[in-house]
Amino acid sequence: MSLIEQAAKRLEQLRQAGVELPEEQTPHLPAAKVSSAKPVHDPFTVKITAPPAVEPAQPMEKPAPGNASSNRVELDLEAISASGLLVPQATRSQMADEYRVIKRPLIANAMGRSSATIHNGNLIMITSALPGEGKSFTAINLAISIAMELDNTVMLVDADVSRPSILNMLGLPPAPGLLDVVVKNSVDISGVLLRTNIEKLSILPSGTAQARATELLASDAMIRLLDDMSGRYSDRIIIFDSPPLLLTTESRALATHMGQIVVVVNAENTAQAAVKQAVAAIEACPVKMMVLNQARQSSNDGYGYGYGYGYGYGHAN
Repeated sequence: MSLIEQAAKRLEQLRQAGVELPEEQTPHLPAAKVSSAKPVHDPFTVKITAPPAVEPAQPMEKPAPGNASSNRVELDLEAISASGLLVPQATRSQMADEYRVIKRPLIANAMGRSSATIHNGNLIMITSALPGEGKSFTAINLAISIAMELDNTVMLVDADVSRPSILNMLGLPPAPGLLDVVVKNSVDISGVLLRTNIEKLSILPSGTAQARATELLASDAMIRLLDDMSGRYSDRIIIFDSPPLLLTTESRALATHMGQIVVVVNAENTAQAAVKQAVAAIEACPVKMMVLNQARQSSNDGYGYGYGYGYGYGHAN
């Protein structure tokens, strides 16, 4: 009797004895009969449980030379023009002609083309005796006018750290800037410099307000920054919108490092005594000039008072 027959007979005996058995299964074939069976899977196919997919690292964008960390902002030129400011497209407007007259001697001094060499001649501070005389308006327009030149680039710095207004007037949100760089005792402005869609114009905001702003503007760190800004690019002119001279002391601290200062005077409202006092506060600057804002002029000269802007120009003595 074979082994299979003996196993079958034993199972039958257990059933007859009343023993419950598990569900019947086909008896295993002897090992000799299994060994010749072919595997049902391809022996060269191997299933591997892969780890969770990981996003491939994106290559870092290579910054443009000399523009490692700068930000680019888009100025709404139509809105700027509607607010009364100069725009590059208005090349033959009355305002553009006025600022051509204002900027010519400033550029000549900045680029060393005047009769005397002026230290830091490309650092130009725009200020006023009192608030509301149009210094920020003048600073923006002058910067845009210089940006229209073929041979110069311009940086507009909001140095009115107590009441910054440049970004707001240009429709831009607050941003880090000048004071943040000085606090870090750094000369690297690339991370806070805003490059604009006016090709040759960049903006340095005033930055985060600081309680010791006057001390920062008069510090060695500020002097090093100004020297670096002045000498880094030979074609760059830097316009500083500073606080009014008779309102705070920040502008006086800044004035000691400037090559040129333009005092904006509201021709219809500012008292002569206030103008003289303001000019006396900046005696250390080698070149002092004056712009008369809202000057009433005769209709014969082509620049009528109804336009809302006039100019006077000359050295302030």
